[in-house]
Amino acid sequence: MSTSPTVFISPDEYLERERHAIGKSEYLRGEIFAMSGASRRHVRLEKNVLVAFDRLLEGKGCETYGSNMRVRVSPVGLYTYPDVTVTCGEEQFLDAEVDTLLNPLLIVEVLSKSTSSYDRGEKFESYRSIPSFQEYLTVAQDRVQVEYWERQNTGQWLLTVYPDASAAVPLPALGIQLPLADIYRGIL
Repeated sequence: MSTSPTVFISPDEYLERERHAIGKSEYLRGEIFAMSGASRRHVRLEKNVLVAFDRLLEGKGCETYGSNMRVRVSPVGLYTYPDVTVTCGEEQFLDAEVDTLLNPLLIVEVLSKSTSSYDRGEKFESYRSIPSFQEYLTVAQDRVQVEYWERQNTGQWLLTVYPDASAAVPLPALGIQLPLADIYRGIL
């Protein structure tokens, strides 16, 4: 059985293709990876998080983006589409297209069976190389559970797990608390 060799492309070639593509793809170290669609529950959780952040951050100088905002993780050569991204203060973009964010403060990933290990492992490891990145949430689909990772002053990351719908995740970098009831509204 013959396999075709992997063709590596530059980040500029990726962006040119991606900006004209119908679907979305991630890019990592010269390779393009097509993204699949999401389940109804995944989409609803993402929407609930977006709505909650919009409400909680109103007037605080922060911006919330859904999964159509691309993020570049420069040191590792990753271009990706987090489920939810939050910035505060002056935003930095790759270029005048204003479609590739460079300085997320908080990222949220809704976990699925096919991406859970990647979102918690290599992808999170990549995100940690972004200097502005301070807080990371992973949201389970199959049960009420949010994992909250916070960058410490030492550079280490502290994990706190919230498995109770009556809890709220404190997000000190944003100056808010995110109720799990808001995340799982209509899904519980």
